[in-house]
Amino acid sequence: MPYDRKYMLEGIQRAAYKRKIPSERIEQIVDEVEEFLVANHEKEVSSQTIGEQISKVLRRVDRVAYVRFASVYREFKDVGDFIDEAQDVIKRSADDVPGQQSLFDEGAES
Repeated sequence: MPYDRKYMLEGIQRAAYKRKIPSERIEQIVDEVEEFLVANHEKEVSSQTIGEQISKVLRRVDRVAYVRFASVYREFKDVGDFIDEAQDVIKRSADDVPGQQSLFDEGAES
Protein backbone atom coordinates (compact mmCIF):
# COMPACT_ATOMS: atom_id res chain seq x y z
CA MET A 1 0.00 0.00 0.00
CA PRO A 2 1.33 3.45 -0.78
CA TYR A 3 2.27 5.39 2.31
CA ASP A 4 0.75 8.73 3.17
CA ARG A 5 3.10 11.41 4.52
CA LYS A 6 0.22 13.26 6.16
CA TYR A 7 -0.88 10.13 8.01
CA MET A 8 2.67 9.51 9.27
CA LEU A 9 3.00 13.15 10.35
CA GLU A 10 -0.30 13.08 12.25
CA GLY A 11 0.61 9.85 14.05
CA ILE A 12 3.93 11.25 15.18
CA GLN A 13 2.35 14.54 16.24
CA ARG A 14 -0.17 12.66 18.41
CA ALA A 15 2.62 10.65 20.01
CA ALA A 16 4.65 13.83 20.59
CA TYR A 17 1.76 15.81 22.12
CA LYS A 18 3.08 18.04 24.93
CA ARG A 19 6.63 16.79 24.39
CA LYS A 20 9.43 19.23 23.66
CA ILE A 21 9.87 18.14 20.07
CA PRO A 22 9.90 21.06 17.62
CA SER A 23 7.63 20.75 14.60
CA GLU A 24 10.73 20.95 12.39
CA ARG A 25 12.10 17.84 14.10
CA ILE A 26 8.82 16.01 13.54
CA GLU A 27 9.08 16.88 9.83
CA GLN A 28 12.65 15.57 9.86
CA ILE A 29 11.45 12.29 11.38
CA VAL A 30 8.98 11.86 8.52
CA ASP A 31 11.71 12.77 6.03
CA GLU A 32 14.03 10.16 7.54
CA VAL A 33 11.33 7.48 7.39
CA GLU A 34 10.51 8.39 3.78
CA GLU A 35 14.18 8.23 2.81
CA PHE A 36 14.42 4.75 4.35
CA LEU A 37 11.28 3.58 2.53
CA VAL A 38 12.46 4.88 -0.85
CA ALA A 39 15.95 3.43 -0.40
CA ASN A 40 14.83 0.01 0.83
CA HIS A 41 11.51 -0.78 -0.83
CA GLU A 42 10.19 -0.97 -4.36
CA LYS A 43 6.61 0.26 -4.77
CA GLU A 44 4.40 -1.00 -1.97
CA VAL A 45 5.24 -0.80 1.69
CA SER A 46 3.29 -2.48 4.47
CA SER A 47 1.92 -0.35 7.28
CA GLN A 48 3.87 -2.66 9.61
CA THR A 49 7.15 -1.68 7.93
CA ILE A 50 6.26 2.00 8.16
CA GLY A 51 5.28 1.69 11.82
CA GLU A 52 8.48 -0.17 12.66
CA GLN A 53 10.61 2.50 11.01
CA ILE A 54 8.76 5.35 12.72
CA SER A 55 9.21 3.51 16.03
CA LYS A 56 12.97 3.17 15.48
CA VAL A 57 13.39 6.86 14.78
CA LEU A 58 11.07 8.02 17.57
CA ARG A 59 12.85 5.82 20.09
CA ARG A 60 16.05 7.78 19.39
CA VAL A 61 14.31 11.16 19.49
CA ASP A 62 12.00 10.90 22.50
CA ARG A 63 11.30 7.77 24.55
CA VAL A 64 7.93 8.97 25.84
CA ALA A 65 6.70 9.74 22.34
CA TYR A 66 8.05 6.36 21.26
CA VAL A 67 6.07 4.47 23.92
CA ARG A 68 2.94 6.45 23.04
CA PHE A 69 3.39 5.64 19.35
CA ALA A 70 4.15 1.99 20.07
CA SER A 71 1.02 1.65 22.22
CA VAL A 72 -1.12 2.51 19.19
CA TYR A 73 1.00 0.97 16.43
CA ARG A 74 1.48 -2.33 18.27
CA GLU A 75 -2.08 -2.26 19.63
CA PHE A 76 -1.29 -2.83 23.29
CA LYS A 77 -4.11 -4.90 24.76
CA ASP A 78 -3.77 -3.73 28.35
CA VAL A 79 -1.70 -1.65 30.72
CA GLY A 80 0.65 -4.61 31.21
CA ASP A 81 1.77 -4.33 27.58
CA PHE A 82 2.38 -0.62 28.11
CA ILE A 83 4.38 -1.26 31.28
CA ASP A 84 6.44 -3.99 29.60
CA GLU A 85 7.39 -1.65 26.76
CA ALA A 86 8.20 1.21 29.15
CA GLN A 87 10.42 -1.12 31.21
CA ASP A 88 12.20 -2.24 28.05
CA VAL A 89 12.85 1.39 27.14
CA ILE A 90 14.26 2.05 30.61
CA LYS A 91 16.42 -1.09 30.49
CA ARG A 92 17.90 -0.12 27.12
CA SER A 93 18.36 3.56 28.01
CA ALA A 94 22.14 3.20 27.96
CA ASP A 95 21.89 2.70 24.18
CA ASP A 96 19.70 5.74 23.66
CA VAL A 97 20.67 9.34 23.00
CA PRO A 98 22.80 10.82 25.80
CA GLY A 99 20.91 13.41 27.83
CA GLN A 100 17.46 12.01 26.99
CA GLN A 101 15.11 12.50 29.89
CA SER A 102 14.18 9.29 31.69
CA LEU A 103 10.67 8.02 31.08
CA PHE A 104 9.81 8.22 34.78
CA ASP A 105 12.02 11.08 35.98
CA GLU A 106 10.37 13.62 38.19
CA GLY A 107 9.33 16.59 36.15
CA ALA A 108 8.79 14.53 33.04
CA GLU A 109 5.92 15.89 31.03
CA SER A 110 3.01 13.64 30.23
